[in-house]
This record gives sequence, structure tokens and C-alpha cells, in this order.
Amino acid sequence: MINFMKLDRILVIRMSSLGDILLTFPVYKSLKEKYPQCRISVLTKPQFSQILGAARYVDEVIAFKGFFSTLSLINNSGFDLLIDLHANARSFLISSFSKIPLKIRYKKDSLWRRLFVNWRIINPSLQKHTVDRYLQCLEQIGIDNPARELFIGDFKALKPGADETRLNFLLVQTAFLGDSLLSLPLARALKENFPGCRITALIRPENSEVFSKIKEIDEIIEDRKKTAPKIPEFFRLLGELKKRRFDAALIPHRSLRSALLVYMASIKKRVGFNFGFWSFLFTDAQPFGWPMHDAERNMMLLSPLKALCPPSFPDLKADAEIPTQARELSFKIAINPSSVWETKRWPREYFVSLIKKLKENYGTPVIITGGPKEADYNSEIEKALPEGYCLNLTGKTSLSSLTALIKSCDLFITNDSGPMHIAAALKTPTLAIFGPTTRELGFFPYSDKASVIEEKLSCRPCRLHGSRKCPRKHFLCMRLITPQKVFNEIAKIVKYKS
Repeated sequence: MINFMKLDRILVIRMSSLGDILLTFPVYKSLKEKYPQCRISVLTKPQFSQILGAARYVDEVIAFKGFFSTLSLINNSGFDLLIDLHANARSFLISSFSKIPLKIRYKKDSLWRRLFVNWRIINPSLQKHTVDRYLQCLEQIGIDNPARELFIGDFKALKPGADETRLNFLLVQTAFLGDSLLSLPLARALKENFPGCRITALIRPENSEVFSKIKEIDEIIEDRKKTAPKIPEFFRLLGELKKRRFDAALIPHRSLRSALLVYMASIKKRVGFNFGFWSFLFTDAQPFGWPMHDAERNMMLLSPLKALCPPSFPDLKADAEIPTQARELSFKIAINPSSVWETKRWPREYFVSLIKKLKENYGTPVIITGGPKEADYNSEIEKALPEGYCLNLTGKTSLSSLTALIKSCDLFITNDSGPMHIAAALKTPTLAIFGPTTRELGFFPYSDKASVIEEKLSCRPCRLHGSRKCPRKHFLCMRLITPQKVFNEIAKIVKYKS
């Protein structure tokens, strides 16, 4: 009989991919908690060695460089236990030919997966999350209450040497406001790891108001790609980047144009994602994985700088004046009803019904927020409400005053949008309504004070950012989320100040 308490050396096999590897982190933590004396080694593909090397509970990473050389290394390392978390032909052969006395393997249920994909045949085993599948195999070695935490806090903070602190960084994110906000933890991490560094952000002009209030950002370069002639604007930016002589560029923006800019600017270290064919333009192309939050995914770009750490938003200054009518409300509920993408908007009549419920139950008018382009949409909501039920501030707030308003709110209700990420960064209690997009894409609100309400449908997600019209023409992803469901969720989140 195996004495589990003498498991001194454990080998875990998980070759790829980035998302699956990250989902193995609870396994290492659970092993260390149960067998604190054990040494954990992980066999993986070379491109994932760096990320596993930063895992707090992993002692050694073995890069796979060929079947026979790897097998020889394993057989000469004195492992007591092999855990196969890949469960493919190669990992099966390594396990079979290894001399490790105890071997366990996670149940992949490949046949049921294939039957479901091809013929929609459903088996109850498919309802289990991959993390639960990984952890279930640990029951064989006496671990029946495993840790299920995924990512946050499971990284070693790797500090630079003294000669690496005074660096000149470029942060490139010229996408929408929400995407840009999710790149801000990178700025904070750079300042923490390289205290004397200088950070320049290349962003769209409409996002400058928020970024200018971030103390970690030293300079802003505006990319007027939506308003200026494209080719002259490209070369104007190229000139601006060249004269600043950056040491390194971090490019969370996944586009050929951004990659080409930093390449032609001759920035020595260019770190981006291996998302498109243009990733060859980077000196360091980091693995891109969907099943994680975008803020966490962006932090992977710090890996080549040896500065991995959990994402943390810098302080958003919220010192601007908010409209007097809103300031006078003792209990503030704000709703952001619109979105650039039509299918991200919860139905207008649902917002009307919800606002009526909120006013009648909490006795306070609901604040409606939005930009000038959303005025027509939001005014239709206002017109459908009795007088005094809402305070429509659409188009009446700058980004600074909107930030201050959101910070002052007791609750912020929103679609999947840029203001949702402002609320998350400010730790304002938030309820996000998700329709065509899903949590798995990684853009849900990154806050322990935020909740997402959504319906599980096979057609979700229909697009990365949503669509102009529902591809199935039923729009059930939003219509099934009734005003009563949202109201019930609100009651769980916020307590009324009587």
C-alpha cells in the first residue's frame, strides 16, 4: 500500500495550452497544502515554461524537448507520483514507459465531448468545469477538499535589479475605453517593479481624460486614427515614438497597425500576444488564452520583463464635480443603458420597467448616464417614465465627472461597456447585464463588488464584441433576463440606506 505522506517528488504533466495550464494552478496549491514537504515538477512545452516558473507552488519546470530525452530525465529524477493532467497519446506513453511507482490521470471524457460537438448528445459529466476534473483525480491520493482558487495571488513577484529601474516604457492600447482601462494594471505593475521608470501611453483621444488622471502615466500620445488621414497619422506617430527612444513597449492591443508601429520605431524590446500572423514583429510574443480575464491576460506581457504579479488597478481620480441634482441624492442608483454595439443593450422597455421598480421600492430617482451619441436612445427611456422617476444626465458629464459620479453611487447597473470597467476599478457595487458576450471572453467587471447576470444559451457568444443585430433573430440572450430577475439580483447586492 502506498504511503501518501511520503510523496516527496511529484511530476505533473500538462503540455498546453495557456488557458488549460492556468487552470492547473489549484492542483499545485492543493498538493502543497496536503503534502507541504513535496517538491512539484511540471512537464510542459518550452513556450509555457516561463509562466509555470512564476507559479508559487511549482518548484521545477521541465521543458519537453523530445520523447526519449524527456523520458530519460524523468526516470532518473526519483519521482514518487505522476499526475497526467493532459490525457493525450503522448502523455499516456510518457506515463506508461516511466518508472514512477504511482500514476494517476484525469478523466478527460473526450468521447462525450466529441459526441456533444458533432451530434449534441449530452452527458452529465460534461457539466463539470475543467478545474473540477483536474481536482477530482486528487481524490485518489487522499485530497478530498482541494483549493479551487485559480490565478490571483499564485505568482511570485520577481523584482528587477537596481540597474533595471530607470527604463522608458511605451504602453500601446488604442482600442475602446473598456479595453484601455483593462491595460491600466500594467502601468501600476511597471511602477512597482521599476520604481524609476517613465511610462508613456499611446491611446485614443477620447480616453485621454481618464488616463491623464492616472499618476502612474507620465505622458500621453494621442492616436487620432479615427479622425485623421490614416497614412499621415501613422507616420506622425512613428516620428513621435522614434524621438522618445523607448527601451521597451508593451502592446496589449491586438492589431497589425500597433505591432507595425513599435517595430518600425525600432524599440528594442516589443512584447505583445501571439494572436495574429503579425506576432513575428514582436521580440517576445506571449501566449494568448481566452478562458481568463483580460486584466489577467494583459499581465502576461510582464513575463519577459521578469515582473509577473497579480493585476491591480491604479487609483482613478474621482475629484471632478458631479451635477448638483445628482449630488443632492442621498442614495444613488445609476444606470448606463446604451452601448456601441446594439445587441449589448438590454431592451429599452426592460430598463423602463426596472427603473419603475427601483423608484417605487427605494423612493429615489434613478440616474441615467451616457455619452452624447447615446442621447436619443436614453431619451426614449426617459419619455416612457413618469415625471420624477429618473435624472437623465446623458451627454451632460465629461469622463472625469462621470468617474466621480460612479464613485459616489451606491449601485451602478450597466451593459457590457466602458463605464462598467470604470465602476469595477472604483470598487463601486456593480451589476452587469451580459447578452451576446460571455464571461469566458475575459471582459467581465474585474471587481469583488461586481456581479454579472446572464443566460446560458448555446448561441452565446455570437461575436467577440456583440453584433449589430441578433444572428438568430430572437435576441433571447437579453430578453430572457427579465426586469424582475435583475431587480432580485439588485436586492442581494446593495442595502438601502433608509
